[in-house]
Amino acid sequence: MKTKSPYIVGPVYDWVFFLGAPMLALVLGVVVSDTWLSTEEWRLGGESDTLVGFFIGTVIHAHLVAVVFRSHANPAIRKLYPIRFFVVPVALYAAIVVSPWFAVLASVVSTFWDVWHSGAQTFGFARIYERNHGTPPELGRRLDFWLNQLLYAGPILAGATLMDHVEAFDDFEAVGDALFASVPAHVEGIRGQLTWAVLAVGVAFLAAYVMIYWRLAQRGYRPPWLKLWLVGSTGFVSIYTWGFNTWGEAFLIMNLFHAVQYLALVWAMEKKRIAALFLLSRWPSLALVAFLGSVLAYGLAVQTMDASMTTLWAITIVCSLMHFWYDAFVWSVRKAQI
Repeated sequence: MKTKSPYIVGPVYDWVFFLGAPMLALVLGVVVSDTWLSTEEWRLGGESDTLVGFFIGTVIHAHLVAVVFRSHANPAIRKLYPIRFFVVPVALYAAIVVSPWFAVLASVVSTFWDVWHSGAQTFGFARIYERNHGTPPELGRRLDFWLNQLLYAGPILAGATLMDHVEAFDDFEAVGDALFASVPAHVEGIRGQLTWAVLAVGVAFLAAYVMIYWRLAQRGYRPPWLKLWLVGSTGFVSIYTWGFNTWGEAFLIMNLFHAVQYLALVWAMEKKRIAALFLLSRWPSLALVAFLGSVLAYGLAVQTMDASMTTLWAITIVCSLMHFWYDAFVWSVRKAQI
């Protein structure tokens, strides 16, 4: 009987795009730190930024829009959630365009939902490796979910990049909401206590996690080493990068590996449908170019767009929020949708 592969696609593909991506992104961040790529300002379209800033902004928005190849362009998935895929985005777009306050709220929610979603993505990959290993879908699932949230969000809450995330609340001042606009100042005042609280919760959770998995091991459970590497390396990069930001490239490093993993997963799972969509079924290499070219073109357009173009900017916020939401149910291991 043929043994099931422990990999999602294959050894080389998985190690380059899934398993090795966090460490490779860390290396890239170190290499470009304090070079002209990350220090010199350029102007493209309606925005000024460094080349590193334009690059990672483009990649971020490219991976956000890539969800449509899984949601709307996959008939089997699309027919399951017609209201979520066609009604909710339109209603959300209308609310953002009509209400400036709601537009700011949507932007803030997007910032923090991104953190939650990123931890959930690593959890998702870990559970796929568990499935390939033969582990029942529910065994350790909740523990793994909260471990990955802790490893991703914990270093933000307790580390050097907290205020970079919280400053999103500053935009409430422009719409006259003093209460929410004051959030950054309040958070700054309790940063020390927040750090100690995260450390205390983190240590307690890790102790409980190890104890529970040790008991499972006593009953015969053996964790897949690919999952251990993925979660361990991602946790290391997250703690080192979000927590200390030694090289000043935290947003490049963390968002780059996340986006690469996602784009690689979409292509691996949807390449036949993507090729058919672009009428390139006979030329898969050209289909890959078309896929990456289309999402990167969108990403670059968003990254260079003048933020004052409210009606177009609203589309990018809707795309971001729908990406975070859709990913929670279109890649379900438990529902065998992957």
